[in-house]
Amino acid sequence: MNRSCLWIRVFFFTCAICVSVPAMAGEPTAMIRKATDKIIGIVIDPALKGPEKAAERKRLVREAVSEQFNREEMSLRTLAQHWSKRTGGEKKEFVDLYAKLLEGTYLDKVEGYSGEKVLYEDETVDGKYAVVKVKILSKQGTKISVEYRLKKGIDWLVYDVSIEGVSLVNNYRTQFNSIIVRSSYKELIKQLKAKVETE
Repeated sequence: MNRSCLWIRVFFFTCAICVSVPAMAGEPTAMIRKATDKIIGIVIDPALKGPEKAAERKRLVREAVSEQFNREEMSLRTLAQHWSKRTGGEKKEFVDLYAKLLEGTYLDKVEGYSGEKVLYEDETVDGKYAVVKVKILSKQGTKISVEYRLKKGIDWLVYDVSIEGVSLVNNYRTQFNSIIVRSSYKELIKQLKAKVETE
């Protein structure tokens, strides 16, 4: 498995299957904790177990994931210099496809919930931006450093996540820019659509 695929697996694993450990926190940390607990609640709910509940479970997880991410901010930062070249319709299409890509990958990981813990270690706020630092503790004793970057609008929403110093946005930006430069923006959209259809 290449580095980018491994990193994405780690990102969604840590976001989706953690039991929170109490710590002093402000609004940004509270938002991360609330979103995590909501997803866990869906995954462990006995009423949502079984193949006959799979569609409903996926719908609820998708909604929970969508609620915690600033989709447009993530899209803007991921496309970077290519964002301003897009029409309003193209921007909307990209935001929707990118969100579905993230949600689909997330769904693949939540089924593996096994009680991992997250320690909320630090929070810094600078105006409308914040960083929440956590440590993921596996049952084998491994520690993984995670940083959530949030922006304040009506609510605090995540626009990037870093795992051991590697940014989700930067990772996708590199991949997407490579496709656009090597081929075209149209090719990127074609590949995103194909990927989303298989989720």
